[in-house]
Amino acid sequence: MPKRGAVALALTTLALVLLFAFKTPDVAPIAAGRNTALVQPAASSAPAATPKPATVPVSEARPAANPSAAPVATAAPAAGTALANGTDTGSVVQTRFGPVQVQVTIAGGKITDVTALQLPNDRQRSAEISQIAEPMLRSEALTAQSAQIDLISGATYTSDAYAQSLQSALDQAAHG
Repeated sequence: MPKRGAVALALTTLALVLLFAFKTPDVAPIAAGRNTALVQPAASSAPAATPKPATVPVSEARPAANPSAAPVATAAPAAGTALANGTDTGSVVQTRFGPVQVQVTIAGGKITDVTALQLPNDRQRSAEISQIAEPMLRSEALTAQSAQIDLISGATYTSDAYAQSLQSALDQAAHG
């Protein structure tokens, strides 16, 4: 009998350790308009800036267990490269939720506006996410003055595609 008690105690202890060590992903549904997740910094080869804490709704989050789904880093135009004034349209970037395309307006060598021409909207949920994420992504781009923007948790694919399309528009602006 004492042996069974020791085994039961050991298994219970192991189960508790595993339970407390379990980490859930930072994904939560949008609840009554409350924002529940954090902005994630985009992958980049540039030096990392101090992350900006912000709250963002979640639902389109990429599964953490899929390493092949890592975001693609985007490169800013070379330092000292002047952006030509005008409006440039980025390439269409396909995501699993739909196409993303942006248009950038440059004035005085600075990004003055970013307009989303296409965002995922074929499903009701995709349209809701796009409607919430678009102003945040626009604000990120205007603040960063580049495509080096933070990804919006819950709109990871859209954020990554937005940055890629923005980068292609900036590349056009940099080359006249």
